[in-house]
Amino acid sequence: MDPDLILRWLHVIGACVLLGTGAGIAFFMLIAHRSGDARFIAQTAGTVVLADLLFTATAVLLQPVTGGLLAWRLGWPLTEGWVLASLVLYAVAGAFWLPVVWIQVRMRRLAQASAVADAPLPWAYHRLFRIWFACGFPAFASVLIIIWLMIARPSIGWV
Repeated sequence: MDPDLILRWLHVIGACVLLGTGAGIAFFMLIAHRSGDARFIAQTAGTVVLADLLFTATAVLLQPVTGGLLAWRLGWPLTEGWVLASLVLYAVAGAFWLPVVWIQVRMRRLAQASAVADAPLPWAYHRLFRIWFACGFPAFASVLIIIWLMIARPSIGWV
């Protein structure tokens, strides 16, 4: 089988995993949060943290590898406009994703403590949720734009 085709396939699958887990995690965390049920939130956050570690982290690590190999094999310099824009947006997405993982772990712990104590969710949980929610927009938008850049490969000139 053609190595370039395999690399493209792996790169596209990685992009799908990043987009899919991002959307899925956001959906499930939002639904759990809206329930206000600390036990449900703790259980959902536990699953979300596991999914982030298994799927998102794997894709995050493999995307630059497959993308770099593709660029090298196909002769696209990393300074090519759309490639460089993708790399910058990848860094932006990562800068928002890394804190989100820590926030999810912290929200899970706070929800677990509330569930055990049969107490309402603390103010710290709600503050973390707002930060988590806000971080999702630039991270998700960055991934969407990167996927568009990979498909369209527009000519972007840098001055």
